[in-house]
Amino acid sequence: MTDRLPQMLRSDARDNRDRVLAAARQLFSERGLDVPMREIARRAEVGPATLYRRFPTKQELVDEVFADELHACAGIVRAGCADPDPWRGLCTVIRDVAELNARNQGFVDAFASAYPGAVDVGAHRLDMLRSLAELTRRAQRAGALRADFVLDDLVLVFLAGRGLPATTPEVRLAAARRLAALAIEAFRASGTTGVLPAPARVIGAVLPR
Repeated sequence: MTDRLPQMLRSDARDNRDRVLAAARQLFSERGLDVPMREIARRAEVGPATLYRRFPTKQELVDEVFADELHACAGIVRAGCADPDPWRGLCTVIRDVAELNARNQGFVDAFASAYPGAVDVGAHRLDMLRSLAELTRRAQRAGALRADFVLDDLVLVFLAGRGLPATTPEVRLAAARRLAALAIEAFRASGTTGVLPAPARVIGAVLPR
């Protein structure tokens, strides 16, 4: 029993942290970064003391939420690249990143506006693009991804997803899923695939100079 008590306390602490981060992410996305800490505690169903014990300042909470977003994106890409079927892995990345963007856009935009340059997002994007470049090459070699696909095409889809209109979360999520499905069908190799215009080189626009 005495051995189980520390484990239970650690589990409770993790649950509280997860609830706080989920509540903060949702409120930041809905209303920006000016949400009071006490309101975050209420949404997370924890006491203010519990919130401040884990996150003594709002800045620490904001930073943790943003770091979680980057980890979530990296996890999606890693899982897709680890799939032995590269086309299935790529489709999973497109769907899951589209949904992640739909859910977190309000927060990420608010963070980038309030703290420009606070996090080396460029390095994160570069790592993700390197992984995705290898995944898409594998999908092309397997004959599943159209031969004239370039990585900039995938970036275009992600940029389009970030530009979905600010509407209800349900509508944004439905629109993101529709966009992902359309992109997957457009990328699929087919005997009836049409000719695309020249590629638009947009990767440079999302990486640091």
